[in-house]
Amino acid sequence: MIYFDCDRLKHPNTGLYHYTLNLAHALAQEALKRGDHRLGFYVHKDKASLLDERFAVKTVGWLDRGVLYDRSIKLWHTSNQLSHYQPLNGKKVLTVHDLNFLYEPIGEKKKQKYRSDVNKNLRRCDAIIAISNFVKEDIKRYLEVGDIPIEVIYNGCNEYNGPITAPAQLSGREMLFAVGNVMPKKNLHVLPSLLVGNDYELVISGIIVDVMYQSRIIEEAKKYGVEDRVVITGPIDESVKHWYLKNCKALLHPSIAEGFGLPVIEAMSYGKPVFSSDHTSLREIGGNKVYYFNHDFDRDMMRDEFAAGLEDFAQGGKTPEDLIEYAHRFSWGEAARRHLDLYDRILMD
Repeated sequence: MIYFDCDRLKHPNTGLYHYTLNLAHALAQEALKRGDHRLGFYVHKDKASLLDERFAVKTVGWLDRGVLYDRSIKLWHTSNQLSHYQPLNGKKVLTVHDLNFLYEPIGEKKKQKYRSDVNKNLRRCDAIIAISNFVKEDIKRYLEVGDIPIEVIYNGCNEYNGPITAPAQLSGREMLFAVGNVMPKKNLHVLPSLLVGNDYELVISGIIVDVMYQSRIIEEAKKYGVEDRVVITGPIDESVKHWYLKNCKALLHPSIAEGFGLPVIEAMSYGKPVFSSDHTSLREIGGNKVYYFNHDFDRDMMRDEFAAGLEDFAQGGKTPEDLIEYAHRFSWGEAARRHLDLYDRILMD
């Protein structure tokens, strides 16, 4: 059996949740096309219903941790570089989403701890998957990979087919949208300055990981006198998130640490202009379809860049049709095909 680790489904409203769910569904669809019934999933028992019941599902409880042993395991794909789950037997694949801790304002001791944890998982691997070339280069530069092969497989664009629900309260203003965990590496505090000289509302949605950082965003809004037009919603349902993506004036993504940057692609799939930082993987994923803020986030320059980008978009410099077509190049179906091909190559070695 080939098992895909779906442990991160226990954390909704996160990028790893959507990566795991979308890839699991695509793997199941591709395996069915191939008539390949070796695929199975490993998941917390509360989330087993999210997966295709035509495939084997191993469930784990909240208190279960550590090394597994199961003779049926021929290949195990660990879906997150810091996972606690590793089988004793079988071939092993590990996906590294990012080494964001290298770019975060945290102490060197904590960085070394994270590096040690990732290296421990890497030593057990037969192959590594990186979700961008940027991540691949970080792996080679900062981790102990030896001769373990590294394959870059991009994430797909999340396809949402559910209901779209408007938020309970709407101001009636045109809205700028940012989505991601509210924490320093997302760099959201640079955004309120963009509200100077206009009547836009800024909506920030995501898990509030750091309350002190939330306060910093509010203080920045007060500094510019726009606190009445900054809304921090906390986590939202997918139906509401996609309403915001469909109805926003633009997506803002000033993050300083990303392995991929799914919100960038999601917003483009609605034909929306995206204003992003150029840090880590974001320029690789956004290409020439994104408007980029200056590297140091000078606020006056950001306002000029934002105004120029909106004007360029209005004049057809980037069209909604081009953005939608570009976003759909990132396919979970293609990602699944490449994963299954990789599994086969490893099992034949």
